[in-house]
Amino acid sequence: MLVPDPKTVRRLLTRYATLRIAQAERHSPAAARELEDVTYTLCVMTGAAGIREAVTRADALLAQGRTAPVGRTADPDGENGRCLTV
Repeated sequence: MLVPDPKTVRRLLTRYATLRIAQAERHSPAAARELEDVTYTLCVMTGAAGIREAVTRADALLAQGRTAPVGRTADPDGENGRCLTV
């Protein structure tokens, strides 16, 4: 089974959240299209049927990477265990 790159998944989750907030504040056709693209990509990358499942799987994937070997930090990108929820 292929595992998506955690940095790519984190970037997509961030973009998804940003677009959801932007759409809630002010609808934009361009942002709506991009949100659809990001949603589709997250679903495909995680093998999920819907965005809620995709976000759950993406969070689980990112959580797996938080267990670091001795001498390394658990979260080099500074996420500090924060999960994105829908």
